[in-house]
Amino acid sequence: MWLFKLVKPIHCFRANSHASVVSRQFIFTTATVHSQPKMPEQKCVLKFAKLTENAFAPTRGSAKAAGYDLRSAYDYTVPARGKQLVMTDIQVQVPEGCYGRVAPRSGLAVKNFIDVGAGVVDEDYRGNVGVVLFNHSENNFEVKKGDRIAQFICEKIAYPDLEELPTLTDTERGAGGFGSTGTN
Repeated sequence: MWLFKLVKPIHCFRANSHASVVSRQFIFTTATVHSQPKMPEQKCVLKFAKLTENAFAPTRGSAKAAGYDLRSAYDYTVPARGKQLVMTDIQVQVPEGCYGRVAPRSGLAVKNFIDVGAGVVDEDYRGNVGVVLFNHSENNFEVKKGDRIAQFICEKIAYPDLEELPTLTDTERGAGGFGSTGTN
């Protein structure tokens, strides 16, 4: 296995002492080739535990599905135009450097107007994973034990330091939001 390392160009600026002209030169360095074995990637593993006998293991609908389906551990009724916390009775340990995003299932959204809220599972959370279901329809929605209610997606996360400034840099867009870039 060959590993190529490309070095970026170096930008040099020289000021002409006889005029206020600045010339820009590019110095390109050559690429270096190293014959090193590629380090094996560590396998990303989502660990989970069933908290009760009512819990179901997360499953994927296909090999390349982004999320693992989460199932209800109990029967619930999500009232019309209301919400319900649905417990899965599983706990998860997301891979280091990730968080879990609890997302809606497209079929529930399209067919039953069911959406998911409050969908972040932090890397250090070890409690029972609950799913807040919102019912945007005029009818009660019945959830049965074992129903797939949401999907759990592992996403990489950054933990940036926080810096307070008196003002931020300007951009072309500025403070425009909520449709300011148009609808077409």
